[in-house]
Amino acid sequence: MTYHLAIGDRSHSSWSLRGWLLFEKFGLPVECHSGVLYTDDFDRLLAEFAPARLVPALRLPDSEVIGESLAIAETLAERHPDARLWPEDPAARAMARYMAAEMCAGFSALRGACPMNLLKSYADSAPRAEVLADLDRIERIWARARERFGGESPWLFGRYTAADAFFSPVATRIASYNLPVSAAAMDYVTAHLADPAFRRWRAMGEAENRLQPSYAMPYPERPWPGPAPLPATAADGPSENAVCPYSGKPVTDFLRLDGRVWGFCNPFCRDKTLHDPEAWPAFMAMIAR
Repeated sequence: MTYHLAIGDRSHSSWSLRGWLLFEKFGLPVECHSGVLYTDDFDRLLAEFAPARLVPALRLPDSEVIGESLAIAETLAERHPDARLWPEDPAARAMARYMAAEMCAGFSALRGACPMNLLKSYADSAPRAEVLADLDRIERIWARARERFGGESPWLFGRYTAADAFFSPVATRIASYNLPVSAAAMDYVTAHLADPAFRRWRAMGEAENRLQPSYAMPYPERPWPGPAPLPATAADGPSENAVCPYSGKPVTDFLRLDGRVWGFCNPFCRDKTLHDPEAWPAFMAMIAR
């Protein structure tokens, strides 16, 4: 059973992040197909996933194409009940779906003023009153879910669910634009920034290095507020390993970490690892041997 997912730039396409997390966080295999936003390459990608007009778009094993993130979430939940995309408790499940739907339809001020940009973080973005109103609403619904169903977990419903996937790009906007939220809301943001799946997505975006000039903002910058990556650098071979930890193919590209050199089968495998080594279990297992 093979799913194919159309995505845009990993550093900028918030909806692509949501779609990918629905697979990555719930152990569902998927092959991603990427197109560069606002270019002919993106049009080429969408033509391959017709009739979808936006990303993410999902092609099912029977070749049916599904657009819209909520439709993708519900289709996966129906096809893979054991993956537990939604909470088991009926009241929690209803709330989770309600929150995901509001995310899809609402918060236009936040989304317009603070487009997702995982390559930057700003010290002060001077948010407008409309953005602050969106943040207030978001904090209220996050707090309601966590107070009723979260328990000691950092996630909204006691464990990671599709609702958390839908709000992951909101957490990144708060981080990128240093938006003012309560300590409890910031704890939830921090959980997203530290999540290994999100860290892998961000590292792949850094490896892609697709810059969108329209997303740049004239604000003073600060370091990314998530976990600091291990200090790896590009290097020349030879490496201690003969085959790539991801593909098993012979190595051609190399990085140095703690004085040791490791190899990968192509520049992207090397660069995604270089940007956050700890996010990649296969790499960390290899260097621990």
